[in-house]
Amino acid sequence: MGIIKISDEVHDEVRKSCQVMSRSINAQAEFWIKMGRLAELNPTLTFSELIVNELESANADTVLKVVK
Repeated sequence: MGIIKISDEVHDEVRKSCQVMSRSINAQAEFWIKMGRLAELNPTLTFSELIVNELESANADTVLKVVK
């Protein structure tokens, strides 16, 4: 675990989003970092396609039926 220095503006956006998404501040920041990395590695995929891929990787069969 490490410390990442972010601007106050980004921290405020993470704080606002974590409340809406029912995540901790750290979990929200990790989600954004993970999705940003996946988007950079897969520039032709949409956000929804990235989520479906992650659910498939986690073998979330029942959730996939709802998403697809």
